[in-house]
Amino acid sequence: MLSVDDVEAARDRIDDVVRWTPLEYSHQFSEMTGADVHLKLETFQRTGAFKIRGATNRIATLDDRAREAGVVTASAGNHAQGVALAASRSGVDATIVMPEHAPISKVEATERYGGRTVLHGADYDEAQSKAHEIEREEGRTYVHAFDDEMVMAGQGTIGLEIVDDCPEVDTVVVPVGGGGLIAGIATAVKARKPDVRVIGVQAEGAASLPESVRTGHITELDAVNTIADGIATRKVGERPFEVIRERVDEVVTVDDEQIAVALTYLLERSKTLVEGAGAVPLAALLFDTFDYNEGETIVPALCGGNIDTNQLTTVLVRGLVETGRYLKIRTVLKDRPGALQDLVEIISAKRANIYAIQHDRTSRDVAMNEADVEIDIETRGHDHIGEVLDALRGAGYEVEVLA
Repeated sequence: MLSVDDVEAARDRIDDVVRWTPLEYSHQFSEMTGADVHLKLETFQRTGAFKIRGATNRIATLDDRAREAGVVTASAGNHAQGVALAASRSGVDATIVMPEHAPISKVEATERYGGRTVLHGADYDEAQSKAHEIEREEGRTYVHAFDDEMVMAGQGTIGLEIVDDCPEVDTVVVPVGGGGLIAGIATAVKARKPDVRVIGVQAEGAASLPESVRTGHITELDAVNTIADGIATRKVGERPFEVIRERVDEVVTVDDEQIAVALTYLLERSKTLVEGAGAVPLAALLFDTFDYNEGETIVPALCGGNIDTNQLTTVLVRGLVETGRYLKIRTVLKDRPGALQDLVEIISAKRANIYAIQHDRTSRDVAMNEADVEIDIETRGHDHIGEVLDALRGAGYEVEVLA
């Protein structure tokens, strides 16, 4: 099984490539949770995510024959970029298979780092099958995203940095997809500080680990569906699972709405941009998915910041909806002069700000003497939303909440 000696050896191998990323105290999230929260900002890593650590360590251990043949891997995005850069710096040819619907920004970044991309399959697992075909056909070495001890050891260097930078740490919270990251971190942290808790977090739409831990056998999902695409795998790896069972204290889940809220808060209150998978550990803390004591020192590992710009817009809107900062309504007005103004004045009187209005007199969903209206409104919380809706309905409007 993976040992702390493996992790320490990995740190020596990757030292000239990988950045020691910041660990910063967060006054905002400490105040919100009552814990002593320190954010491990792996978002500032080269390629924007932790994957460069494991990829660099794995490629550094290739023999001359394997280096000549090149490497191949499958990835939803972050591992792709890590392998591409690590291989390019080592003079090794790299082919990366990514799901057909991988974020465009991650595909382009992988190519900029020197990797040749192949788009195949609906998710990581189908992309992985294609990558193994290329492995057999071209004699390349497959660099697994998580089920590889050298990759796990590289990811575990984050754990060494956390303990060195925050020796008072009580709990480390880590996102889990295939399990390589948490297996490495848990190995490093438990070896240095056995009493520190390590908590894994999965997105509900890709949560294979809780059942796997419960039964003692790896559970594979039929499909995954989550905004946290960086951890959207159907199952954990065999090697990480062995470590997780022995060294991880608890596994919890968060839903996409909670992830969106955490991502929105990080951007707004900490000026930190993360992807869905990067927000998962903070979401688990904010929504009390595990127990902790007042003043407990907790380190959420924010594992990556490579979110697609189009997805960011969608996630932020969802986060604003969940926190009561955005309201979208539909109602029907009589098609007469001043009808829209009357409606707007009620909203304005409640000091809500209108983003946009869509006024449709031709909709087949309403009578010919009526107009269909949709309004996007900026609000100040759920209580404020209630005030706006009560005022509209009290004035006789039939209001449908769309978001």
